[in-house]
Amino acid sequence: MTAPRIFLVAGEASGDQLGATLMRALRAATPQVAFAGVGGEAMEREGLASLFPLADIAVMGLVPVLARLPRLVQRINETARAILDQAPDCLVIIDAPDFTHRVARRVRAARPELPIVDYVSPTVWAWRPGRSRAMRDYVDCVLALLPFEPLAHARLGGPRCVYVGHPLVERLDELTLRSRDPGGERSLLVLPGSRLAEVRRMTPIYGEALELLLRERADFDVVIPVAPFMGEALRHELQDWPVTPRLIGQAEKFAAFRAARAALVTSGAATLELALADVPMAVAYRVSRAESLLRFLVNVDSIVLPNLILGENVVPEFLQRQATPRALAEALKPLLLGESVAREAQLAAFMHVRARLLEAGRSPSARAADIVLAYASRG
Repeated sequence: MTAPRIFLVAGEASGDQLGATLMRALRAATPQVAFAGVGGEAMEREGLASLFPLADIAVMGLVPVLARLPRLVQRINETARAILDQAPDCLVIIDAPDFTHRVARRVRAARPELPIVDYVSPTVWAWRPGRSRAMRDYVDCVLALLPFEPLAHARLGGPRCVYVGHPLVERLDELTLRSRDPGGERSLLVLPGSRLAEVRRMTPIYGEALELLLRERADFDVVIPVAPFMGEALRHELQDWPVTPRLIGQAEKFAAFRAARAALVTSGAATLELALADVPMAVAYRVSRAESLLRFLVNVDSIVLPNLILGENVVPEFLQRQATPRALAEALKPLLLGESVAREAQLAAFMHVRARLLEAGRSPSARAADIVLAYASRG
């Protein structure tokens, strides 16, 4: 059998990390595998020669996308042409559906026999569910990171969907080995977000919530993991805070999670990391006024990943006008001050979150690689 040729297309930094672990798993299963495609530094370290820099397409938000639309269309066409010219055995698109799915549709129209695997399901269960059925025309299999996604696609008439597991499972030991540092019992994690707009919108609210908490308890420490390239903007936003938090880098983040007593977090992937690290939390999120007008299109009762996995709202969440300093402070008090029913309920629920995530095993990337290679053998 000739060496399989896999073309991978990632569209942003998180997809780059996921693509890199998939490449390692593919090489472990079939050392002769050959790669081509689009990725960032992590995938390039695994041997990918990217067609162009990932920064060319890693944009989010309506205004930034419109501003760079001609370049994005150019890169979509360029990527599709490269796939058709190189004739790989399988195409793997990784997250970033606004870019990767447009590439996939062009490729499917020109070469319908090429297997296409989508690594990371779009959030069809929460937003624009019609995308699931539409994906049947250009995706052969979806590799899901969340355990409820296969049933969602089946319900919506979508393509085959297999739960391979969340990449955090492969770092579970780093998250679950609790620190014995007694100082951790006074540690409050604050995670204002990984995007500039989130940091600017949420940091002032969190500062006011901390001021209210300080009136109840003055001996807790505040720790903030700083997202890449966000340090300067974050320091500016922290100038009016009533406390001086300890800022840590990404390399120290999981150690801080293991030691923390509680967390105040902007909704996102960090909520799942905190749940796996047994850190009770209060979650908040605000979007712009224009984005809030679209809330009636959202089809879920929660936007917090642990709640979605459990099917019940154990973690308190405060959205839009509900995300007030007073509400957040009141939610954090029972999590920070001694033991409480609310704290114990979250900790018990997090055990079930871990169990659900482990249903696919401890090596999501290896399972994903097996499925990709199976499709490549048909190409």
